Amino acid sequence: MKKILHRLFITMSLLVMLSAEPALAHPHSFISMKTQIIAGQGQITALQMRWIMDEITSADLLYDAGEAKPDSPVWKRLAAEVMANVLTQHYFTEFWHNGEKVKFAARPSAYSLSREGHQAVLEFTLPLARPQPLAGQRYLFSTFDPSYFVDMSYENDNEVLLPDELKGACKVAVKTPKPDAAVQAFALSLDKADAPPEEMALGKQFAQQVTLQCQ
Repeated sequence: MKKILHRLFITMSLLVMLSAEPALAHPHSFISMKTQIIAGQGQITALQMRWIMDEITSADLLYDAGEAKPDSPVWKRLAAEVMANVLTQHYFTEFWHNGEKVKFAARPSAYSLSREGHQAVLEFTLPLARPQPLAGQRYLFSTFDPSYFVDMSYENDNEVLLPDELKGACKVAVKTPKPDAAVQAFALSLDKADAPPEEMALGKQFAQQVTLQCQ
């Protein structure tokens, strides 16, 4: 019951899910993502992320927000709580260049939480610790929950956006992995009380990989 994502997403209503009827398999929560690549002067500087939570995951947050207006301190407090939890896992994101991890800034440059119908939406700008050159370079990044308790995914390539100035020189592609049958069967066997071995990195095996390739 003390899985990683229970702690990290406690403000995102996973307690409701833990008390609900047992689910059939991992994952138990879903986040649809959109990412805007931020660049300037020939360098990538940040990723602007938008996470849309499923209705069950959103329930507690929206209940706590009540009828508060978008600019209310209530939304700012909830956003700070959620963002603090995301930060403990380095934004749930890995960013790679030439086989080495690119570091992120310790804090987002901006973040907010809002409501869209029955869903909560977290938006934040994730700066790289240092801007990275784009010309002739290839970058890879993935966003995932290591335990695979939460499925974090893009619907298609169009959910990763390039700024207009890069569209002629860079391309993005989203690759969805196909874990082997044994890994899929293991994931299906887990219920809410189970956590996969940490060293297995189950979530990473299901994580989509975004490639940014520039001329």
